[in-house]
Amino acid sequence: MQYLCAALCAVVIMNACNPAKEEAKNDELAPPVAEKRPDTLTGNRIDNYYWMKLTEEQKSAEQKDEVTTKVINYLNSENDYLKAKLKHTETLQEKLYNEIVGRIKQTDESVPYRLNGYWYYTRFEEGKEYPIYCRKKGTLEAAEEILLNVNEMAKGHSYYSIAGLRVSEDNKLLAYGEDSVSRRRYTLYVKDLATGKLVGEPITNTTGSFTWANDNKTLFYSRKDSVTLLPRWVMKHKLGTSPKKDVLVYEEPDDTFYTTIYKTKSNKFLVIASGSTLTNDYQILDANTPDGKWKSFTKRERGLEYSIDHYQDKFYIVTNWDALNFRLMETPDTKTDKANWKEVIAHRDDTLLEGIDIFKDYLVVSERSKASTQLRIISQKTKDEHYMTFEEPAYTIYSSTNLDFDTDLLRYGYTSMTTPNSTYDYNMKTRERKLLKQQEVVGGYNPADYQTERLWATAKDGTKIPMSIVYKKGIKKDGTNPTMLYGYGSYGASMDPTFSSTRLSLLNRGFVYAIAHIRGGQEMGRQWYEDGKMFKKKNTFTDFIVRNF
Repeated sequence: MQYLCAALCAVVIMNACNPAKEEAKNDELAPPVAEKRPDTLTGNRIDNYYWMKLTEEQKSAEQKDEVTTKVINYLNSENDYLKAKLKHTETLQEKLYNEIVGRIKQTDESVPYRLNGYWYYTRFEEGKEYPIYCRKKGTLEAAEEILLNVNEMAKGHSYYSIAGLRVSEDNKLLAYGEDSVSRRRYTLYVKDLATGKLVGEPITNTTGSFTWANDNKTLFYSRKDSVTLLPRWVMKHKLGTSPKKDVLVYEEPDDTFYTTIYKTKSNKFLVIASGSTLTNDYQILDANTPDGKWKSFTKRERGLEYSIDHYQDKFYIVTNWDALNFRLMETPDTKTDKANWKEVIAHRDDTLLEGIDIFKDYLVVSERSKASTQLRIISQKTKDEHYMTFEEPAYTIYSSTNLDFDTDLLRYGYTSMTTPNSTYDYNMKTRERKLLKQQEVVGGYNPADYQTERLWATAKDGTKIPMSIVYKKGIKKDGTNPTMLYGYGSYGASMDPTFSSTRLSLLNRGFVYAIAHIRGGQEMGRQWYEDGKMFKKKNTFTDFIVRNF
């Protein structure tokens, strides 16, 4: 947080004050210079700083200690330079820090969701760093049952993280992972929720991804490769047996793939998912027969991307098979090979299909079009459909926790650069919305004081680049306002317009904050990603510096 404030302070000082006057005091400070040792790498590429990486070639402990010491000394010198250069801003840094922290509500609680007869939620207590995981049986008026109080568990640790909480189908056992060394290698524990005692022996070196079979005694979990750190193995554990007897059920042969395991929303199938950048692969097993034989969903095919959901007797598949922007298919759960897939929603050139939520009477489709996210509601019976509509020009909407098939209520989230993150229930039959919770900004916040817009800039090649901006009302848009422009444009990751209470410290000082939705993400569909990678990667950078509107 302090480094964030220092960076924010630097932006404020450089853009909102007189930089020449402020910097003059520190002109005598010279920035640190890293030592250059040219190394020729694959393809005759010269890397002057490759020496900073510990390699197998550095055989002796003395060599490794020398490199480690020099790298740490250099990093410390960079930090010292930053502190010295910004010493005259320490008062402002403290002010900004207090502003940012002061807007965070320390006592908070998530919106409860219902699962298998219980309401689950997470809450935070003032002055405490970690969450408390809770549930209530039947109704929200029932007595609270604390599953894990992570504040108590974290005592005595300089770092502590909990992951992968999974309750057994009979609601009696909780599986969770613990990491106390910050390596994302979790030790798996099972807790008896009636007695509060741990069951069996802990299982070390897991990824924090666990799934119960329907027999309430078989646990599946994944493990990482010690070299690549990618999840590679899926193991089966029986409660009451030694982890040394755990059975290997799947080993990923390709070290460019990651592997995890989960259970479908229908609770009928266990799924082992393997994926790389551009390929997906699945193995499935009836969750009622954990000792059965796993079945390949369809033959692995390089470049075939897809995700699967199950309902009643069918699998639904969102896939890029002959569909750049993806399409929706279905297949009987007894015949999952690609040859049996049938189209439900066709490919569209102007709309990216990102995912689905299946209900008894409705199908909810998450889409992306013209740089905006959208939710499309389709009746399973009549096939009538409608889109949810919103007034703001730039916003983010997403499907939230929807674990029940037999309901007309869709839980969704909404936010924009002026609207704090909000959770709603939407009645898909009556089209009524109910606000369940909106992020509170401590100290007061009025969204009407700010304005968000969607602008379009013209890139060097004539392509229109969307940009989401926010500013405080009353400023003159004459090109003289200090501006913070953010962009990413890589790996197909879309940078959607969302709210940030931290950002208010800029906006209240006259800044314009802008997100450039440059190529390399998927804001405008899959082609937007394709046009911002590999030999077209230059578009990512030229998009970011366009000046024509």
